[in-house]
Formats: sequence, structure tokens, C-alpha cells
Amino acid sequence: MSALKNIIIGAGISGAVVARKIAEELNETVLVIDRKDHIAGNIYDYKDSKTGITIHKYGPHIFHTNLEEVWKFLSKFTEWHYFFLKPNVMIEGKAVTLPFNLTTLYEVFSYPMAKDLEIKLVNKYGYGVKVPILDLRNNDDDNLNFLAGYVYEHVFKNYTTKQWGLKPEEIDASVTARVPVYISHDNRYFQDKYQGIPLNGYTKMVEKILDHPNIKVRLNTDYKDVKGDFDRIIYTGAIDEFFNYKFGELPYRSLYFDVRTENKEYFQKAVVTNYPNEYDFTRITEHKYFLDEKSEKTVISIEYPQAFENGKNERYYPISNPENQALYEKYREEANNTKNLYFLGRLGDYKYYNMDLAVERALKFFEEEIK
Repeated sequence: MSALKNIIIGAGISGAVVARKIAEELNETVLVIDRKDHIAGNIYDYKDSKTGITIHKYGPHIFHTNLEEVWKFLSKFTEWHYFFLKPNVMIEGKAVTLPFNLTTLYEVFSYPMAKDLEIKLVNKYGYGVKVPILDLRNNDDDNLNFLAGYVYEHVFKNYTTKQWGLKPEEIDASVTARVPVYISHDNRYFQDKYQGIPLNGYTKMVEKILDHPNIKVRLNTDYKDVKGDFDRIIYTGAIDEFFNYKFGELPYRSLYFDVRTENKEYFQKAVVTNYPNEYDFTRITEHKYFLDEKSEKTVISIEYPQAFENGKNERYYPISNPENQALYEKYREEANNTKNLYFLGRLGDYKYYNMDLAVERALKFFEEEIK
């Protein structure tokens, strides 16, 4: 076995994938640490002892990808419960299809009006096209302008403001593009080739990724408290925290989850119901839908977006805009000037990765930087 020593800070999906590749392909020892009391980072899930329902502690996670390499890699560590996310959204007191698509037109408007809008949308943009709502607002048809305004006001604006604490126009287009008008009758939220949830949960999948003789995991452990001379440091935590915020704190959004057990078989008709305009929360998740688990009771999570406050809550979403990106680049340059120090993951790269892109990044990182 090579004497080269590796430490990976963060036992989430990014850290776990890199640890496995180093341990398996390079036959090197890897110490993986996390200051949380569990592995799997924000995709951590667990069985509720009272209901037997698997709970996604940090919000709903549905794996979806078009990347065959990523799907095949993860499939070595889990079987899949094939699952298509079909959420809904409350518009004027009625739960309707999300994303806002051609089906939704007929749920909120009269048939003649919906049919007219469908024809105009297909003629202008084509079928099967996702149009970001901010783009839809820029057209010269009065009816489509009305539709754009309706969707903007009833679905997009207030949800985005609650989620990010910013106006839609103040957020990077890559983020706002996640809430399009979908010109299709396909009611799935994602159209990726591969979609599902690990059959035994995300935590078990990450546990298997980390299950290798060359990998040692230590939880409830802060990097600053680890003694040792490591030849390679891979950090998946917040890059600004690693450098003691020498250039200032990178902004994030956080979340608070009000988890409740309800004395009924089902609470709502979809796994996720979004509330753009009512209340202070953004959505309610009903967990038993994920793995089609049966129980006389049900467990829901009510999701409240918050500003991130260091030491008080968790970092969830980097806030992408030019000012924050410029601050991140200062830290990135500092990292590049430090030998054998690497950053990746949502917090290390300050990038809003979906799970599949986090895995792809970790696999490419290993091939290009480590191997």
C-alpha cells in the first residue's frame, strides 16, 4: 500500500466518490471526516422509528441524470426505486401541475383560452421546449404576454423572493432557468433518461461507497482538530471558512424544516406541493411518496427558507451573482497557490450542483487532478 496520505473533509456525495476512487484505483489510504454526526451530507436520510417512513432530513432529493457514467457508477452501490417527480403548485387556492406546462393551462384557464395559448406557445417556441419565465415575458404577442405575467405573478416571483431573499432579476439566469414554462403535456418535473431514488435510501448508498478497507471515516470531527501531516487535502466544505474568511463571507441561503407526523394516511396528493404566494414557507414534502412506503400515518416537512447565519444554521444554496462570484474567485486563486490542496462540491466550488453534476465533478476531478 502506498504511504501517501489523503484527508477528505466532508462525507457527502462529493467526498465519498473521490475517497472511493482514491482507495480503489490508487490503493491509497483515505481519512474522511465530517463534523456532522452522520455521513451523506445534505442527501442524508433515515427511517422514522414510529412510522417506518424514510425521511429526507435536508429536503427532497430525487436523483436524475442524462450522464450514463454517473448512473453506472452509483448503480454499483445501490439498486434503484424508479421514480418520476411530479410536484404541484398552489395557484389561487388550487393544486395544479408543476412545472407550469400545457396541462396546467387547462387547469387554470377556460378550455378556449387554454387552447388558444397552447397553439400560440407551440407555434412560437415549438413543442417540448422549456422557456425561462423571464424570457417568455419578452415577446410581442398580447396573449403570451398575459400568460407570462400570470405565471410570473402566481408561480415565479414570490416563490423566488422567498427562496432567495432577492428579486428574480437579481439572481443569476442559471438559477431562474430552473423554473421554466414547459411547452409539453409531460407532467414530470425532470426529463432525464435516468431517474430514481436509492432503494434503501441515500445514506445506505453513501455508506457502501465509503465501505472500503482503505477508507476510514470519523464523524463529529472538525478539520482544525485533526492532527497529522497529509500529503493531499481535499476539502468539500465552504472555501471561505477554510481560509478564515480573509476576503469576507460568501453568502448562502439556508433552510428550516418543520417536520410533523400527521395522524392520517396521506396529507396531500403529491410528494411536493409548492406555495409561492401563501404563507412564509415555500413547499411541503410528504416523505412516504419517495419509496412508496405504507403507513397509517404520514410525515411531512414544511420548508422555510432563511438567510444563512454562521454558527446558527446550515449552508444550502450558494447565491449566484457577479459580485459573489468575484469574491469566490479570490478564494479560488488563494487555493490555487497552495500545493496539494483541492476544493470541490457545492461549498468548495461555490456552485449550485445537482447531485449528478456533483458526482460528475468528483469523477472528473479524480481523473484530471489526482490519478
